[in-house]
Amino acid sequence: MTKSRLLVFIAIATAVVAFFALDLKQYFTLDFFKSQQAAIDAYVSANPAQSGLLFFLVYVAVTGLSLPGAAIMTLAAGAIFGLLWGTVIVSFASSIGATLAFLASRFVLRDWVQGRFGDKLKPINAGVEKEGSFYLFALRLVPAFPFFVINLVMGLTPLRTWAFYWVSQLGMLAGTIVYVYAGTQLSQITSLRGVLSPGLLLAFILLGIFPLVAKKTVDALKARKVYARWAAQRPGSFDRNLVVIGAGSAGLVSAYIAAAVKSSVTLIEKHRMGGDCLNTGCVPSKALIRSAKLLSHIRRAREFGLRSASADFDFADVMKRVQRVVKTVEPHDSVERYTSLGVECLSGSARIASPWSVEVTLDSGEKRTLTTRNIVIAAGARPFIPPIPGLREANPLTSDTVWQLRRLPRRLVVLGGGPIGCELTQCFARFGAQVTQVEMAPRVMIREDPEFSQMVAQRFREEGVNVLLGHKAKEVRVENGEKVLIAEAETGEVRIPCDEILCAVGRIANTQGYGLEELGIPTTRTGTVEVNEYLQTIYPNIYACGDVAGPYQFTHTAAHMAWYCAVNAHFGSLRKFKVDYSVVPWTTFTEPEIARVGLNEQEAKENGIEHEVHVYGVDDLDRAIADGEAHGMVKVLTVPGDRKGRILGVTIAGEHAGDLLAEFVAAMRHGLGLNQILGTIHTYPTLAEANKYAAGVWKRAQVTRGQIEFLAAFHAWRRGAGGFAAVLLRLPALVTDKRRAYAPSAPHADNPASA
Repeated sequence: MTKSRLLVFIAIATAVVAFFALDLKQYFTLDFFKSQQAAIDAYVSANPAQSGLLFFLVYVAVTGLSLPGAAIMTLAAGAIFGLLWGTVIVSFASSIGATLAFLASRFVLRDWVQGRFGDKLKPINAGVEKEGSFYLFALRLVPAFPFFVINLVMGLTPLRTWAFYWVSQLGMLAGTIVYVYAGTQLSQITSLRGVLSPGLLLAFILLGIFPLVAKKTVDALKARKVYARWAAQRPGSFDRNLVVIGAGSAGLVSAYIAAAVKSSVTLIEKHRMGGDCLNTGCVPSKALIRSAKLLSHIRRAREFGLRSASADFDFADVMKRVQRVVKTVEPHDSVERYTSLGVECLSGSARIASPWSVEVTLDSGEKRTLTTRNIVIAAGARPFIPPIPGLREANPLTSDTVWQLRRLPRRLVVLGGGPIGCELTQCFARFGAQVTQVEMAPRVMIREDPEFSQMVAQRFREEGVNVLLGHKAKEVRVENGEKVLIAEAETGEVRIPCDEILCAVGRIANTQGYGLEELGIPTTRTGTVEVNEYLQTIYPNIYACGDVAGPYQFTHTAAHMAWYCAVNAHFGSLRKFKVDYSVVPWTTFTEPEIARVGLNEQEAKENGIEHEVHVYGVDDLDRAIADGEAHGMVKVLTVPGDRKGRILGVTIAGEHAGDLLAEFVAAMRHGLGLNQILGTIHTYPTLAEANKYAAGVWKRAQVTRGQIEFLAAFHAWRRGAGGFAAVLLRLPALVTDKRRAYAPSAPHADNPASA
């Protein structure tokens, strides 16, 4: 820091310290002003110009030094100078003071901040250079932060000083008028009856509704700006209330809700109704998993008291069954069903031509243009094929194309240790393929806690899967008609010959080819369509949901988001709803199944969230033992010290874990805790009892040593084995000894059947 900057910093710091050290804050309170109001009014009457200038300078100093008191001074300005002159004085004084604070921050700190954090601040700097004035105007109208914070932070950006001044003056004017008017009314209070005066009530009403009006104003200005170049193309009337692009889970639900409220809605799909979930995702994968699981059970015949059992199968027949399952479910998502509901279903490619029109090229070649009040983008996602040399040339399988197989690959390499990769790895291994799973991370299912990843990897190895962790795919070669994956590990290169490679390293949103580029709708760093909390794009009438918008790529979250899109699109002018991701469950359908909702332990630690862990081992559960599935656990994170056992998150591993999770999802969604789950009757013998026993582990962990000592003395007295004095002696321990009597995460702690 240069000498001049240091001197400015010292001067400002000295002034601020003096303000608090000398207790000058007492002079910037409503009580002080009311107590001195008569004297102030007399001085102003005698010296109007001098008092106005003095007030102006003090206001500039307070705001320039970012001291508390500007709000009280604004009210005081109305009381002292009236609405007109009070507004004039405060408007200019606040803007000049804010600009001085802006310049001080820029002079003292900007070079240091930009030098130290320049790379990270590049996107912010670019945004300020492009839209800085509008951002500042929005903050002045509806301050997301206190005004003094805005002054200081803006000084660190490239925003020009003149732009800062005039935008501040304009943006703060409406709020200044409201506060000054409130001050004119406060000055007239002489008794409690004055509190109920119409003028003061109006002032308080204005103060209350101003942020709402200001936000609406900002939204209108933003919309006006973004629609400006399309204004000439806005139709006078519309063919549709809603056009939905994509007929996967998100699109189907959006169209369904629109039809249910008697809206005119068109649904456009260029491939197959039902999207990925029906045709290449959830439905076919679960059908395949079921067949593979049956095979694994047949191989375990001796565990169930059967001397022998075997299965003769053709992989082609298995895949035909998968397609039969898809065909059976297909009518739920069919054109016929949605047409009967009142949805116009079009098969073809869509392109958003303007914020209110969609061009459709039908499969027949015919072209149509539909005008619509609102648009929902539900274009889904597709498998990502990483840029590994030779991979595309080797024609890898993906979660979209694997269903075309009719012959089981003898040797299969699966790239990826996420949910899709793990599910398909276990399936193909159970059908008899030699499967090698390659994952660059140190463990599979990296988003889950380590013990759950370990369970899955161990089961895979037991079933013959070669699990290679910490291996990064480097290249794919074709040598003598044989595919060879070259992977890098700490120990060196590994060559993995195979017949097929299944690429399951993630999915990317479909954001190209239907008009987003032409409309300038931005995408996020992860490649999804950028939306706000109401799922609106930069155009308030264009929404996006499902995989194309993220942040979760699940069928159930796509349907969840679709509700918000459809309701906000139809009724947003009356009330809009913010999308709620607070309780999102998911399941990986391996064996054991891994199901989760909310936080897990590794996330809680990474984010510094206080928590307690309670674990119940399913190997102790009667029904699991009877079923031959005595493995896994229920792991619950709770708020420390909460008497209800408020749940932060749950992870379950074991048979039907996804089904068991539903009870915890409902509890979290509706504010119930483990105490309520523990007090709920669960049928015996069922797997669902594991949830109650996990709640029992939590309850047992709440017992303190003081409580145990008191109860022991009390029951000894009840049976005549001790005196009442011993009970009284234990009373202090009941209150003061809060040490846990049992370990919080002790498994099997509350299973009465094992007692």
